Amino acid sequence: MRDFDNKASEGTLIVTGAGRGLGRAIAKLAAARGFSVAVNYAQDAHSATELARHIASSGGRAMAIQADISREDEILRLFEGAERELGPLAGLVNNAGITGGFARVEAVTSATLTQVFALNVIGAMLCAREAVRRMSRRNGGKGGAIVNISSRAAQIGGAGEWVHYAASKGALDTFTLGLAREVAAEGIRVNAVAPGHVLTELHAASGDPDRPARLAPTIPMGRPGSPQEIAEAVLWLLSPAASYTTGAILAVSGGR
Repeated sequence: MRDFDNKASEGTLIVTGAGRGLGRAIAKLAAARGFSVAVNYAQDAHSATELARHIASSGGRAMAIQADISREDEILRLFEGAERELGPLAGLVNNAGITGGFARVEAVTSATLTQVFALNVIGAMLCAREAVRRMSRRNGGKGGAIVNISSRAAQIGGAGEWVHYAASKGALDTFTLGLAREVAAEGIRVNAVAPGHVLTELHAASGDPDRPARLAPTIPMGRPGSPQEIAEAVLWLLSPAASYTTGAILAVSGGR
């Protein structure tokens, strides 16, 4: 009988959108579990650099790398820089994403849909493509793990608020299932974590900072989650403890 724990294997982990919120919590915990972490950010260089310095001062390895995940050329630069500076890739967390703001479908613009899907879906798929190219045993890699950050909105639908965002996460769920089956025999596990309401800056950025507290009564556990609670689920899926788990979409939502 094998003895599993939740310690990560050594190697480089890219966390997209890691400067704040869920990504920040995931990057910090990943470094504590043994990963060398590429802290990706799009605009907030100060936050990402401060996080990388915090990880280094705590005995870990990290570096901040700017890249807009909606742009293929910048994704390529991110992966090349991460491996050059930190070493061979062992994992990817597709966390970068936007909601596109609150709006009914009848009010959503083509520009908003383009931005949401370019980042949440196409960008995540291109990042996964680059990870597979490096980690697949079919390509000479050592295997690894990919965790996509989905949302319970993909199942609930986001009616009246952000059906466009929910639809993008639904696409990410389908991608998770398909890619998991495609690369399972190549040493790569692909899973998703679907958070419910979590206390991050996402709600304020979308124009409703009080949303988690307002919706708390709709959550069976009676409260929103914390970024740390989501990070624990992500790190479990990245770890040897989840060695027989692929194609899973893990709801971390307080029962919602």
